[in-house]
Amino acid sequence: MTPLERFHACMNYQPVDRVPNHEVGVWVQTKQRWREEGLATDDLHWDWFVGEPRWDMDPREYIDVNFGMVPPYEEKVLSKDGDTEIIQRANGVISKALITGAAEGMRMSMDEYISFPVTTPADFQDLKKRFRATGSVRYPQYWEQFLRPAWQQRTHPLILGRNCSTLGYYWRAREWMGTENLSYAWYDEPALMHEMMEFVTEFTIETSRPVLAAGVTPDYVFINEDLSMKNGPLLSPATYREFIFPEMKRLVAFFKANGVKWVVVDTDGNCELIIPFLMEAGVDAIWPLERASDMDPLAVRKKFGRDLRLWGGVDKRELAKDFAAIDRHLNSLRPLVEDGGFIPTVDHLVPPDVPLVNFEHYMRRKHQLLRGETF
Repeated sequence: MTPLERFHACMNYQPVDRVPNHEVGVWVQTKQRWREEGLATDDLHWDWFVGEPRWDMDPREYIDVNFGMVPPYEEKVLSKDGDTEIIQRANGVISKALITGAAEGMRMSMDEYISFPVTTPADFQDLKKRFRATGSVRYPQYWEQFLRPAWQQRTHPLILGRNCSTLGYYWRAREWMGTENLSYAWYDEPALMHEMMEFVTEFTIETSRPVLAAGVTPDYVFINEDLSMKNGPLLSPATYREFIFPEMKRLVAFFKANGVKWVVVDTDGNCELIIPFLMEAGVDAIWPLERASDMDPLAVRKKFGRDLRLWGGVDKRELAKDFAAIDRHLNSLRPLVEDGGFIPTVDHLVPPDVPLVNFEHYMRRKHQLLRGETF
């Protein structure tokens, strides 16, 4: 089977030669560790969303549409104080970041957020000027002449937008306002929040429209919507239904009416309370099923059925243990692999406590699992 045939067969619960082999990536610090442990890291590509030949990952291709700010804010260090620095990010967020342990732009800890670009309705009106849809800079140069013909002949999945580019409703609003301010705004500024949610829909539709109108039919779109923590969503189901659900439903309907086969939501944390709304809106799959947040893929399948495809679900913490633990963990996923509609991947980036030998063992065993072989 081609990677394209294999992907759609898996999503449709049809027989496959093997389940697709997808992965996410690693921390930069993990790559540094594996280099010290003997891996020729310069011979790998490290963009695992598009595949990695060394571990026979299935190839995928992304239509590089820019759904971000145009122009972005200037990225700059505002000040330094000992082991920390104050940074203005491209999205306008100002944060305090730890310098120690940073490598190639990746920090060893989360930033401490200081300010966000939207604090008043007037700020949002100004911010919208950076989200003018359909400007030519949002699309690859000469994509219609050079890229579209190849897309129409592809034998691998084609995805609209790169990962973490097609941002969802809560994610956008959180970047604009910050988690605490957003939590109050649903109640204190409902008109503004409805305007924001509607704007996200319109902007995403209009930015996507030129590609889809040209006859390009992506196999799926990833809507990135981190709206949960370990114990559940950061907004109530009632708030989600009032503000986000109608817009998500409208956006999903647009994609599917314009040739996108599957809509997948990337959401970390425990999103179980929101899953019914995602399914009602027409979402086909969720990822990454974060195990530290009790997102057990077998339990999710049992509760929500086969209408919801599942990606992820491999506990990154298990990879830091011994080979036997890795084998037990992968074998626990066998019923889902056999049932279909499930693509196992590590539930986020592989952290630096995972030795190279463990990851190599994981990939060998995973290949056996994907082929239906016992171990």
